[in-house]
Amino acid sequence: MNPFGMLKIKPLFEKFCQDHPKVLMFFAAAANEIDKDSVLEISLKTSEGQTMKTNILVNDNDIAIFDEMKKIIAKEG
Repeated sequence: MNPFGMLKIKPLFEKFCQDHPKVLMFFAAAANEIDKDSVLEISLKTSEGQTMKTNILVNDNDIAIFDEMKKIIAKEG
């Protein structure tokens, strides 16, 4: 990813966290529970009532990403 793109996203992410603190609290709590073979499920219910859903089976590569997310969340918290 372009480093300038990351700089552009940072203030938007900070505003998102201010607007939706429960999301960050969820990931902070879940980050300690996610391990290999955990299933992370994401769903969306649109304003028209449609539901979209996906999931991932966490693998070893994903653990590294979640470990980095833990560090970011700790700094934000």
